[in-house]
Amino acid sequence: MLNKRKDILGKAEKIIIKIGTSSISKEDGGLEYEFMDKIASQISRLHQMGKQVIIVSSGSIGIGIDILHLDKRPREIPVRQAAAAVGQSILMQEWIKAFSKYDLNVAQILLTYSAFSDRLTYLNLRNSISTLLSYGVIPIINENDSICVNEIEATFGDNDKLSAMVASKTEGDVLIILSDIDGLYDKNPKRHQDAKLLSIVEKITPEIESYGGSPTSMKGVGGMKTKIEAAKICNMSGCHMVIANSSVDDVILKVLDSEEIGTLFLANPDAHKNRIRWIILAKSSGKVVVDQGARDAVINKNSLLPSGIIDVIGNFERGDIIDIECGGEVFAKGISDYTSDELKMIKGKHTNMIADILGYKNYNHVISNCNIGLINTD
Repeated sequence: MLNKRKDILGKAEKIIIKIGTSSISKEDGGLEYEFMDKIASQISRLHQMGKQVIIVSSGSIGIGIDILHLDKRPREIPVRQAAAAVGQSILMQEWIKAFSKYDLNVAQILLTYSAFSDRLTYLNLRNSISTLLSYGVIPIINENDSICVNEIEATFGDNDKLSAMVASKTEGDVLIILSDIDGLYDKNPKRHQDAKLLSIVEKITPEIESYGGSPTSMKGVGGMKTKIEAAKICNMSGCHMVIANSSVDDVILKVLDSEEIGTLFLANPDAHKNRIRWIILAKSSGKVVVDQGARDAVINKNSLLPSGIIDVIGNFERGDIIDIECGGEVFAKGISDYTSDELKMIKGKHTNMIADILGYKNYNHVISNCNIGLINTD
């Protein structure tokens, strides 16, 4: 069991951390400042190891409830939206303070479901997050409750589903959901003394889904049921997920160090194949023509570099799928990390020249090897 965790979690490079309301807030809605500092400290250490980290943070409505002196969680949507608007600014102020102690910058990203359903918006979101990560900035994401047209949290469930969507769309390696529970039990541990904590869930079966519970906190709305739904999204996206208790000292570092903490939900091993199949079957927005050396490199599962590109055909944006051609044959397709205009300027150039030519550099590669699907390599 330990070896399986080590093989999976020890190799994680892009980590999404979801922090629930019950973890970040006191029962009266006030923030747990010491907890926020501990999170920032752990993420600082991950940054020193070269890891990329995205935070999905709940808590804005709980803070707003406290500031507006509400005696209970309001049912009226306008009041909840007001609480979110008041609380969100304070939530970000405190995250800024926590990370500034470790010389790390943060960025606020507020999302609604349309960010994932509208392709152009999603591509802009993907590029924005990628750029922030490339500058070493910690994106801190929350649902935009103050303008959400649906009932607040009905869509994302205290950000459980939102964090899974973020993990999926940013191609995260692991999503760590921090809450006030130790993980997934086969029974409700508050009612059954013989309840057993599941260390690893290899497949989400109807039986596993039946273990889902209900919200138990005034401030939070995400019960175990929404966490299992999040695990299903991660599973089909090739991202592993861990539910762990935020009260454990250095919980993030211990999880990634493969300690037996919480419940690990394994990703579908065929998810990557499904993604590659989608890339191959999707309509292309343009084409790059490459030399034989680049063709050989791509076939050998390496990323496509600008030095191997001979020509750029069509107009396309970052995140679009394009054909990769050599000798008159399209042998692969992939997701471009540069626009066609950018590629026309850097084609045939070495990666260390990109920044001088464009004034910036998205990546050393044009297409990452994990975003390339081979069509015909005979």
